[in-house]
Amino acid sequence: MTEILFAKAPWFLTAAILCLMFVQGIAARRQIHKLRAELKARCEDLGRELHATASGSMGVGQRVVACERQLHELRGTLDEMRQNDPLRISYDEASRLVDLGADIDDLMNTCGISRPEAELVSALRKRQAA
Repeated sequence: MTEILFAKAPWFLTAAILCLMFVQGIAARRQIHKLRAELKARCEDLGRELHATASGSMGVGQRVVACERQLHELRGTLDEMRQNDPLRISYDEASRLVDLGADIDDLMNTCGISRPEAELVSALRKRQAA
């Protein structure tokens, strides 16, 4: 009887190993299935996060473009206001007249500015000339 056991032992061992490999295969397949499901869920989460980030970036980009457009309009308006400022024109004219040798009374009469303003423009232009 022991001889039969020893003769059939390799077959029993082979069958036991095959059963263990089969059980290991089933466990590995379950593990792979679980990992695939986790990977799929993670990819879906990342896709949603990417979509949300892209949507937010587009909204911010549109707001930046709108702000740039408004800034450009405000700069244009400011430049226009500076060019049309009657006081600025008076001071520019007063500076030019001082360069031509006009006195304070001439500045007051020609440019429509007060005596202290005329004195200040005259003093500044003479200081710049010196």
